[in-house]
Amino acid sequence: MIQPWPLLESHPVGHFRVFRLRSDRKRSPRTGQTHDFYVLDSVDWVNVIALTPDRQMVMIEQFRHGTNTVELEIPGGIMDPQDESPLATGIRELREETGYAGGPALAIGRIYPNPAIMSNTCHTILVENCRLEHPVQWDSGEDLATRLVPIDQIPPLVHSGRIRHSLVVVALCHFELHQRFGPGGAQFAAHPS
Repeated sequence: MIQPWPLLESHPVGHFRVFRLRSDRKRSPRTGQTHDFYVLDSVDWVNVIALTPDRQMVMIEQFRHGTNTVELEIPGGIMDPQDESPLATGIRELREETGYAGGPALAIGRIYPNPAIMSNTCHTILVENCRLEHPVQWDSGEDLATRLVPIDQIPPLVHSGRIRHSLVVVALCHFELHQRFGPGGAQFAAHPS
């Protein structure tokens, strides 16, 4: 049976605005040997599946610095300290990035982006009946273009590689499962930290 590795020491390595890096020393319960691991701590993230009344998905295009590419994505961002919940973050991010608003908002999934090296959770929120109601409020580091995409065009866009951000693909999978099976996948064991 797989057992948790006991934490022996933990030291901060650096703070880099959107994440903190720490070094953890842990002992293997199987061998007794100690190993050092680096962990990225970040606040939780939220991705938003936003649908208009005529079943178009509200998407954005933006330049991504890690890959130096323009990506077709869904709205989303990090949870701010004043956000009461992932639902509140999703509603705020949708409004700020696209000007769209709607309701009701529903949590349809959550994942660990990379549990090997990261400690946070990414939530998927579904907001239906969205309409353009507000001016956009981009951060100084954002340049976005809103795109409306019929939902039946989403699978071919993923298949062709036009949509390739891994967390967006996971959110779209949550949406597909929600359409097939209804609510159910959004809840899982509490975050360990």
